[in-house]
Amino acid sequence: MFEVRDVHVAYGAVTALRGISLEVREGEIVCLLGANGAGKSTTLRTVSGLLHPLKGEVLLDGDPIHHLSAVAIAKRGISHVPEGRRVFPGLTVRENLVLGTSNRPNVRREEMEADMARMFKLFPDLERLKHALGWTLSGGQQQMLAIARGLMARPKVLLMDEPSLGLAPILVQEVFRVIKEINTAGTTILLVEQNATMALAVSQRGYVMETGRIVLQGSAKELLKNPQVRDAYLGGGKGN
Repeated sequence: MFEVRDVHVAYGAVTALRGISLEVREGEIVCLLGANGAGKSTTLRTVSGLLHPLKGEVLLDGDPIHHLSAVAIAKRGISHVPEGRRVFPGLTVRENLVLGTSNRPNVRREEMEADMARMFKLFPDLERLKHALGWTLSGGQQQMLAIARGLMARPKVLLMDEPSLGLAPILVQEVFRVIKEINTAGTTILLVEQNATMALAVSQRGYVMETGRIVLQGSAKELLKNPQVRDAYLGGGKGN
């Protein structure tokens, strides 16, 4: 589905990615693990076009996209659910969802309403709150809205950055149930997540990052059994 090849990214004089390579195949959930500052969010921002590599390339369906704008990449089918939810606080739930279709300039009203109905089925709270302003929602409701807004783009690939961050345990369980359901319905997912146990439980494969490099990769089962991963991320430590 998409591939990152030998990508280097810097913020000014600070190098954030040092030649990372990874791939996400159609229909997979792939998780990206690592400590704070490892470069996980930078990787997602580079794939979605918010950052551009100094060197290397990002391919979608075999075509290079790393030189394109974030808007153009969204139109190609990559949707980014950023860390911190980033809902528009002065807009209603419904208006936030409508904005999710902005990469589909010719979308018909009937299509948009059908997509919105699917989001309300996936997230029943959002239907009840569809006329509520974003700032009035709880953290969990904002996270559901951010995911739903990303899905309104009908993406080929959904990039998810820390979807369970700051949520109560019961809501974390709900978020991961939804991630699995989204994937089962056909959406490919690249997941950055602090809860390494949950992330590996829903993923087919994973990568571990340290200081801007990929240092481990393998199937989710292999990574769960790896002593280095267990000690750093599963034995009381966190994945971000």
